Amino acid sequence: MSDIIAVLLNGIAQVEFDRNKFVPPEHKVYLDRMDQKMDHSIELDGQTLLRPDLGQRARFVANLLAQAIAADSEAQVAASTSWLALRLPDLQQVNITETGGRFTIDLIFDRPYVKQQPLVFKHSK
Repeated sequence: MSDIIAVLLNGIAQVEFDRNKFVPPEHKVYLDRMDQKMDHSIELDGQTLLRPDLGQRARFVANLLAQAIAADSEAQVAASTSWLALRLPDLQQVNITETGGRFTIDLIFDRPYVKQQPLVFKHSK
């Protein structure tokens, strides 16, 4: 298991969450509230699920994450990423592909994230 979970949009890292970093108690309370809300029901793929399991919750939160990235909502990105990282300890990457305003999301459990390195071009004379 990797300590880092990465969120990529169209192959470009957007967020890296380190599971070893301190999570403030108030943040954990917020994540618990997210769980309590999902206990009642969630809307997933046009269907209302009254008792969503962990996998369904993860897909729901990953969808929230994609929408938050698109809306540039830092607080919702942080909450969604934290929820996924802390509730799914084996999750290593969230790969989001956006095409024409629609998102495809893959939750990757078996491939650790490799930090992206910028390309440096040297000018020839």
